[in-house]
Amino acid sequence: MATRGPTWNMSTFDILNRSEITNVTLNSSESFLSEDESTKVMAVIYLVVFVLGLTGNSLAIFVVLRYTKMKTVTNMYILNLAVADELYILGLSFLTTHNVLSYWPFGNFLCRIVMWADSISQFTSTFCLTVMSIDRYMAVVHPIRSTRWRRPSVAKVINSMVWALSCVLTLPVIIYSDVQPDLNTCNMSWPEPRDVWSTTFIVYTAVLGFFCPLLVICLCYLLIVVKVKSAGARAGLSKRRRSERKVTRMVVIIVVVFVLCWLPFFILNIINLIQTLPENNLVTGVYFLTVILTYVNSCANPLLYGFLSDNFKQSFQKVLCIHRASGVSDGRLGHSHLNRSRQNDPFFSPRSSENNEHAQSYQTIGLETGRCDKTENHRPGPQAMSQSI
Repeated sequence: MATRGPTWNMSTFDILNRSEITNVTLNSSESFLSEDESTKVMAVIYLVVFVLGLTGNSLAIFVVLRYTKMKTVTNMYILNLAVADELYILGLSFLTTHNVLSYWPFGNFLCRIVMWADSISQFTSTFCLTVMSIDRYMAVVHPIRSTRWRRPSVAKVINSMVWALSCVLTLPVIIYSDVQPDLNTCNMSWPEPRDVWSTTFIVYTAVLGFFCPLLVICLCYLLIVVKVKSAGARAGLSKRRRSERKVTRMVVIIVVVFVLCWLPFFILNIINLIQTLPENNLVTGVYFLTVILTYVNSCANPLLYGFLSDNFKQSFQKVLCIHRASGVSDGRLGHSHLNRSRQNDPFFSPRSSENNEHAQSYQTIGLETGRCDKTENHRPGPQAMSQSI
């Protein structure tokens, strides 16, 4: 369904839930695809994004929960972000079914729940990245004073507060989302005057759910840049400071990717409020692509964790039982490689390394997994021992 004016822009789920958008985009008179073919193409796109996002985020959640040394402050926020991404990705299963059947078959109750979960995950992702940026600011600019607050237990409490705040801010969604009987579609049913309510909600979600948090994020990293430059001018970088910079770089990249994936969606919504966009094939196609891009962001985050963190990468390889071509398992790293990994990996704090000065093999730091470790335990030869930094 393609409604008029601002009511066209409710949420990403509301946009993708309009089956006729797919038809307008891919089944126009200028298109080479029939309606059935366009439906199949979109179903394949949904399926690929769904599988990649669900697998990657499930893996990220598992390694943080499973391995003791992954339970750091930053990883607690990454865990929260992965949960929000997974909740967001789960909505694609309902969207795919709706687009294949061309109607909403799940009833009014699930319509409200799915729409609400979609909105909650959007707010939670933004707030979580904001909290991560504030945490980076505290770690870099106020490393000593922030010690008592930068703890995994405190991070868990903050995560709970983020979810609670997101639930409260998205209450209008669960109140006004409904299955519209005329077309049997699940979207927002605003009271009169509908245009005023719709416009207010779009501005409300854009300001509180994106632009205000983005302003806080930019301010945090501006202060971090000022601090790093002034500190670098006074003295050389210590190992601890280099470690903090590596974590900060990872968080910055995650934030940048998030902004690049979500900014087009919100900009297009704001433009449509100022001047109603025509409902032609080009505009509808652009809108559809901006929505798909938001789901792609949830797929990209686990890849960023793996590429930007040696510890996440090693954990992923351990869970998937991936071995090096040389025959040496990533689960049993050599002496020098593990020592270097501990120095460079921001998820191992200096204190953790000191406590494990005479530590055991890579298994005993909380990265043992079933069959892979059992195979390695029976290998002859000396055990690879880790050293403190």
